[in-house]
Order: sequence, then C-alpha cells, then structure tokens
Amino acid sequence: MNLSIVGNGYVGLVTAVGLAGNGHEILCIEQNTAKVDSINQGKSPIHEDGLNNLLFNSVKRKRNLRASSNHQEIVGTDITFLCVGTSCSSGGSIDLSCIETSAQEVGRALATKENYHVVVVKSTVVPGTTAQRIIPLLERFSGKKVGQELGVVVNPEFLQEGKALRCFLNPDRIVIGESDKTAGDVIEGIYEDFDAPVLRTDLNTAEMIKYVSNAFLAAKISLINEVGNICQKFGVDVYTVAHAIGHDPRIGHRFLNAGIGFGGSCLPKDLQGLISASREMGYCPQLLESVLAVNKAQPMRMVEIAERKLGGLQDKKIAILGVAFKPDTDDVRESPALKVIQALLQKGALVKAYDPVAMPNARRELSTGVEYCDSAREAISDSDCVLVMTEWDEFKSEELYRGKLVIDGRRVLSPQKAGAVCDYQGVCW
Repeated sequence: MNLSIVGNGYVGLVTAVGLAGNGHEILCIEQNTAKVDSINQGKSPIHEDGLNNLLFNSVKRKRNLRASSNHQEIVGTDITFLCVGTSCSSGGSIDLSCIETSAQEVGRALATKENYHVVVVKSTVVPGTTAQRIIPLLERFSGKKVGQELGVVVNPEFLQEGKALRCFLNPDRIVIGESDKTAGDVIEGIYEDFDAPVLRTDLNTAEMIKYVSNAFLAAKISLINEVGNICQKFGVDVYTVAHAIGHDPRIGHRFLNAGIGFGGSCLPKDLQGLISASREMGYCPQLLESVLAVNKAQPMRMVEIAERKLGGLQDKKIAILGVAFKPDTDDVRESPALKVIQALLQKGALVKAYDPVAMPNARRELSTGVEYCDSAREAISDSDCVLVMTEWDEFKSEELYRGKLVIDGRRVLSPQKAGAVCDYQGVCW
C-alpha cells in the first residue's frame, strides 16, 4: 500500500523504514528540510542500530521510500501515520500543538481526496485526545466524516531506543484502537506479515495501554533502584537480589538493572503526562508521583558520593563517560548524565565529557563550562574522579580506570575486578 508518515524522529523514521522493508511505498512528510534532504540521500538523521543501512536500501535500491515537506502529497497515499512529538508543557501536561497542527494539515490535504483514507495516531497522547481533539480537526479541515470517508486508528508504539528497529520488526503485541471496524481491518492488514498477537480495542483504551505500559516499566526501575539504596545500607548486592527475584515469572528479569534511573523521550514524559491527566480528572496518583521522585533523586547520589570522597567538588576535575540516556542511541533527552553535569557545574567542578555518538546533541543541550573530549582515555587522563553514566561497550574495561576514583552508575564494571585496580564505588551497590 501507499503510506505517508508525518514526523520522522525516532518513531516515525523507524516506522517508515520498517514498513518499507515489508514492501509498502512510503512517503515521509517532514517540515525540517535538512531531514528531508538527509532521508532522500539515504542517510539517517538519527542514530539507531541498523536504521541507516535499511534506510539506504529503501531509498537507493528498492526506491520505495522518499521524503517531502509538502503535506498535499498525502492525497496520493492510502494511510497516514501521525508520528510527531508530544512533549510536556511546563506544568507537566502533554503539549498537543504539534499533533494538532499536523491533523489540520492532513485534513486540508484530504479535502481533495475522493477515496477512503485511514489516519493512524502513533504519537503518544492521553486517553480521549484522538476522539476529542484529533478527529474533530480532521473532520473540520477535510470536510469528511470519520466512519464514512475517513477512518481513524490509535496504534501506539512500544519501541526501545537503541533497539527500536528490532522492536518494530519483532513486536510482542500490536495494539489497534479503532474508530470503526473498517479502519481497524485496514491497519491489521498492514501488519499481516508480523508474527505478533493483534489486540483490537477502542481509541481511548489504546491510548491508555501505551501510558500504562510505560508507567509500569518506570515503576519497576524506580522500585529496584529504591531497593538498591536499601540493599547498600545492609551490605547486600542488589544485583544478586534482582537475579534471584527475576526467576519469579510474575516479576521477570527485565528492567531490574539498578542504577541511576530512566531518561529519554518516553518514560519521564509519559509518566508526567499520566500524572497530570489523572490530577485533571480529580485523582492523586501517589505511587506514580513517587516513581518520578525516586528517579529524580537517584542520579544525584553520584554527585553526593563524589563530593564525600573528594572532600568537596570545587575545582575538581570530573570525567563523565556517556551522555546519551542509554547505549546505542544519540538521544540525550532527560538523560541523567546531563542532570549530573549541571549539578557538578553548580558546585564548582570542572567537567570533562565523552560519548561515542551523542556529543553533538549534548553540546546543544548543555551550557558552556564543559570540556568535550575525543575519547574516554582523554576524559579520564587527569581527572580526580570518573562517573560512568552510560553502558557503552568501550567503557567496560576495568584497566581503563587504573588508579582512579570511579563511581559507576550503570554497573558497567565488575565491582570485584574494578576494586582491584581502582577506588570503585557503585551508586546503589
């Protein structure tokens, strides 16, 4: 089928490339002209494992994927995916301005189309948004009626950055929230080659499934970090505890890696969005608020340890290894490393930072005062303390840290092996 993808960030571009690989004709609609040029050259504007090769193959070899900044070209497609960002406002609620603007543009384009068209909301929005905000805009600007000339589906993504393409191609479930059966049938057909259960429901439920999924994962991370803080007081290794409890099938092993908490564009934003929406409905979500509070405090434990071990941070040289919020991505949004860097600078420390792929994004996010290095060794060389923030493979050699004070935020190193060559401190073990 002919598909259009509006918004080509981590979700949109992965969706485009994944569906192009299944033989669909893909039109990427993107307002950022630099991204349009990059995509049309077969070069991914974001770092994601395997994405660049598959994008190049679709653009240059199969020739079934291209990008444009002209929304009117949507008329030549059968289905439009809305994959634009929904960031948090200052008050914590979801900012719908981008997706509302996109809905208007799509509506205008479809006003001249005669055949049936399905619009798929893949952006993360709180329950009720598609029915109450997106559909009215589509109907108003297209002059068409949902359930007749238009179909609308909520099809949330469950991608993990760094593994996004693999997650898209090998999903554990496909959720289709439909305005009507015809729209749901069309979208289920798009996924007919995927080996995963298809769960069909209404629009609001599909929107909630996405939020609850991320809320549960965030809660699991904060819980194991809280447990890690307690284990440390008792002289117990939280990783041994996590391994043991993970054998319980009701708990499982995933997301039990204690450390400095979660970051990125999804978990913090979605958790805050669900909290804000709940409060607007008159309910105080105490557990979810505690999950956020634990996550906010956890990275600061590294600063506290460094300050205690060094007798203060004024004019101390601190090496930061890793600024991306997780490995295999260049995304620094809500990265614990950035929060730690800002806290160190406020305390008068001299910060040297290195990340194998996320340095350009870090430069855009951070104020002046950070020395950016070309390698881990350069960052470590004359440092008073090393903070390991991201689990990049190149940081996993204990010999790299010989003779240094090392505070490990991700259990990158073996405590036993590292303890033999350096002053090793785990954040909660």
